[in-house]
Amino acid sequence: MTGDILESIRRQFPGAQVGLITNPGPSAQHSILLDPALAVEIATFLRDHDEWCLDYASNVSGVDWPPRKVKEARVRKEVVDGVEKEIKETVEREEPGFLEAVYHLYSVRKKHGPVVVRMRTADRGTGATLPSLTPVWKSADFQEREVFDLYGIRFEGHPDLRRLLMWEEFEDHPMRKDYVAPDDFEYEPTPHDEILEKVKAREAGREPAV
Repeated sequence: MTGDILESIRRQFPGAQVGLITNPGPSAQHSILLDPALAVEIATFLRDHDEWCLDYASNVSGVDWPPRKVKEARVRKEVVDGVEKEIKETVEREEPGFLEAVYHLYSVRKKHGPVVVRMRTADRGTGATLPSLTPVWKSADFQEREVFDLYGIRFEGHPDLRRLLMWEEFEDHPMRKDYVAPDDFEYEPTPHDEILEKVKAREAGREPAV
């Protein structure tokens, strides 16, 4: 079904940057990667399509993909003692990180699903923006707020984008993989000696004792 939906998107939006992300696990639940520039139009198409009729977004979640180092095998040619030789080498490069918003869609009227669609941000910093799909699926409202709160994706066009679980003065986003919890919380005072132990352990580069 996912492959058929992808093909219908490509026919309706020629030139759109959409693709299939395969799932090698037992569920084989593949997903469709949407072009953020056309995501609202594509989402509307999926909702209003006579056959797909994806009229309900049951779940919206976030994923943090931090930068990672990738090793590649390369072959270069070099002249040694007048003879051209192929030299194999391993080159390491760093892939930039990004954030993902993942939507699980169903058709209540047609009784099928889920269909999983994804969007990716340009990076994990100033480019961590995506279009809100709340105008298409109202059920995405609070769930996009949760993803914004915990991962930091700013959903442009959201009707009320503000923190949902953490308080407004809270800094950072606690579900990111590089998040470092503070040694103490204002609302939950910790005995002073325990705080000092946490600070010393962090400065020494080891985990504090539990």
